[in-house]
Amino acid sequence: MVFAFQKENHPSMLSGLFDNAAEWLKLLMLFGGAAVAGFLVAWTAFKLFRWYGRKRDILLLRSVNDNLRAPVLWLVPILFALAAPFAFGIPPGKVEGITLLLEILMYITAGALTVQVADVVSDLVRDRYRIDVQDNLEERKIITQFQYIKRVMTFVVIIVVIAFILLQFDRVRELGAGLLTSAGVAGIIIGLAAQKSIANLLAGFQLAFTQPIRIDDVVIVEGEWGKIEEITLTYVVVCIWDERRLVVPLNYFNEKPFQNWTRTSAQLLGYVYLYTDYRLPLKALREFYFERVEQHEKWDGRVKNIQVTNSDRHAMEVRFLMSARNASDAWDLRCDMREQLISFIQENYPECLPRTRVEMPGKGA
Repeated sequence: MVFAFQKENHPSMLSGLFDNAAEWLKLLMLFGGAAVAGFLVAWTAFKLFRWYGRKRDILLLRSVNDNLRAPVLWLVPILFALAAPFAFGIPPGKVEGITLLLEILMYITAGALTVQVADVVSDLVRDRYRIDVQDNLEERKIITQFQYIKRVMTFVVIIVVIAFILLQFDRVRELGAGLLTSAGVAGIIIGLAAQKSIANLLAGFQLAFTQPIRIDDVVIVEGEWGKIEEITLTYVVVCIWDERRLVVPLNYFNEKPFQNWTRTSAQLLGYVYLYTDYRLPLKALREFYFERVEQHEKWDGRVKNIQVTNSDRHAMEVRFLMSARNASDAWDLRCDMREQLISFIQENYPECLPRTRVEMPGKGA
């Protein structure tokens, strides 16, 4: 009887399996067809963007094509697939699992698209405010603030996307409701554990808007000369003159003194000190120095001067002042002028180089 029962129900079981398989195949074809249609729409739109952007050479279109192409080519097919059941009147219960997966993918791609939109805005801002010009103080202010805001926005987007994904699961919602009762205690514990990180984050906001440092500022930190290369949420990267990178916590710039050579302007005064004998004719030295500094391509035409700033029983100290457009030019100008001045004294007044005098007593003394 058992055998007869199984034999009798076997065809119906097979037909049920085939019906389920056919049902799933129809659903997959529906979702797949909708996704392909969405992909073709997005792909065609970006082809037109690319063609028109190249024809007109419009930065916005080129940036949209470069930054938004990948996330949009994912997001639009997902949206089309999510809309397919509603368009064809399929009950939500039949496609609940597929819909949940598509919604998770939608949140991820939407977050990526939001971050990439910030990159499009960044391209426009960097084109409007260029820091590769001589007088770039205002540009560096804007770039510094925008860069920090962009990083904060990226961090917030990641947190929001993770939160939306977790909220799709009922068990996580129940867990969240239970945690709300102990949120005050948890907040205190987390605050104590992460106080340094939170302090760095707040310091970042302070640096971005009060701006004791900016992108491309020339600074001396921990005795090292370099430029501010990057400001992140927790640290600052200083590019040292010999291409090393000094990584400094954000709080450092609020708690410790440092030198900023380009705080209000990129222009700088350079100086060279020479120690010479008293017999050196300063008039000839001054004429030579003025002639050479005026011909130098790094001199910006603002300041040139010679002063005897000190003297002792061995030599006199002569200071040469010169001005330049920025710190790099000032360094090159100082080195070149120091070399030329030493060569001038060596060639024309070698007896006036620093020397130590010793008096030998006479034989009869």
